[in-house]
Amino acid sequence: MGTIRPVGEFFDFKRISKPRHMNEVQSRVSYNLTYFSANYLIVFAMLSVYSLLTNMLLLFVLIFVSIGLYGINYLKGEDLNLGFTRLNTSQLYAGLLIIALPLGFLASPFSTILWLLGAAGVTIIGHAAMLDKPIDSAFSESAV
Repeated sequence: MGTIRPVGEFFDFKRISKPRHMNEVQSRVSYNLTYFSANYLIVFAMLSVYSLLTNMLLLFVLIFVSIGLYGINYLKGEDLNLGFTRLNTSQLYAGLLIIALPLGFLASPFSTILWLLGAAGVTIIGHAAMLDKPIDSAFSESAV
């Protein structure tokens, strides 16, 4: 992974232009995806957080399952004694699955993932295609 580039360089409005042809689009995308890879990873992470904050049920299910798995692992294979009943590890995992599976389907994780991929793809590829390469990289390519 590359280094995080400065925000001023990532949002350099002087270098934004419409590509003239498809070869230029491919060249820009190829260059910018490698040059700004860490910045694009941050953009993807921010869109991921946004998608979870706008789908609170999915966020709840993820937190519920994480806490449930942590709690079951915290028992280290011992039974959970509730006073009126004892539950072994397999019963706890089954109970967690029985509760989390319907909630997970209601939370529509597939549409959230598809939205995330679409939004990230449009944002990242759009930025990479519209941002022209720096002048010094153009000279280094012609010398090779």
